[in-house]
Amino acid sequence: MYETFYGLRENPFNVTPDPQYIYLGQNQKEALAHLLYGVRTKKGFIVLTGEVGTGKTTLVHYLLDKLNGKDHTKTAYLFNPKLTVNDFIEYILKDLGLDVPKGSKGDYLHILHQKLVNAYQEGESVILIVDEAQGLNPELLEEIRLLSNLETSKSKLLQIILVGQPELNKTLLEPGFRQLRQRVNLHYNLPPLSEQETKEYIEKRLRIAGAKGALFSKGAIKEIYLKSKGIPRLVNILCDNSLLNGFASEQKLVDREKVREAARDLKISSAQRRIWLWSFLSIFISAGALLLVFLQKAGFLKGLLDHLHPIKENITNGVQNISNFFK
Repeated sequence: MYETFYGLRENPFNVTPDPQYIYLGQNQKEALAHLLYGVRTKKGFIVLTGEVGTGKTTLVHYLLDKLNGKDHTKTAYLFNPKLTVNDFIEYILKDLGLDVPKGSKGDYLHILHQKLVNAYQEGESVILIVDEAQGLNPELLEEIRLLSNLETSKSKLLQIILVGQPELNKTLLEPGFRQLRQRVNLHYNLPPLSEQETKEYIEKRLRIAGAKGALFSKGAIKEIYLKSKGIPRLVNILCDNSLLNGFASEQKLVDREKVREAARDLKISSAQRRIWLWSFLSIFISAGALLLVFLQKAGFLKGLLDHLHPIKENITNGVQNISNFFK
């Protein structure tokens, strides 16, 4: 709706994982380096984790875009791991370009092994990427571990990348998955963007979409960071709705209030207020503790307690009398 008003060719803040809009901050570069290094050196198991909306799937699509058809690499990308074991292996085979008839698990494993051996002999790498891996059931996760046994005396035949939310870490720490955990050669946790990175992220997306200048004020960008906590998906949603609010008000430069208005509409609250509240409480408690120490050392605390002792006795006696009355 607002693209023409702001001089944009397209919507810069779609939440789809478009590789051309990827922002590679320091952490994203490190995560990508881990993935590329693990794949090219055939490390076997690689794990990428991060909170919801931190850009893991976008990074994976960028990796696929760099790998597919290059470096003699073939990839199978599973984005929904809610499958049976048979369906899972069949999906891998089909995503690798094989037309397989319905068969048993043994049939599928035989075809997959043969495919991997042929790829190895032709100098090709085969990579399995499982997104939303925190949703894998224990049986399927164990099956993935067993797939990592497909190897020659010198090299792994299948590189496996598990991508998921922090719950995946908890799963891997369970005693039943210690064998799988020991096979993870590389593990990277992708954090949210910093305030500076959030600014660069917004500016890059606007520039790619055709913006000729700034569309958000400095205060607006700071507010976007505070509300989104640097999570790219929330940044996109807030920016999109803030531009829509600016368009409705014919505001060429979106200010802080338009961002706050969008956040209220989306029920996105800032953590800043909670931070200030906890900071205030911490200071208050610390000051109270220091005051008590000072009063004790100055001898005032004992006098105050002596003064309050008769009041305490009167309250205790009153409670006892009421209790006796009802007996």
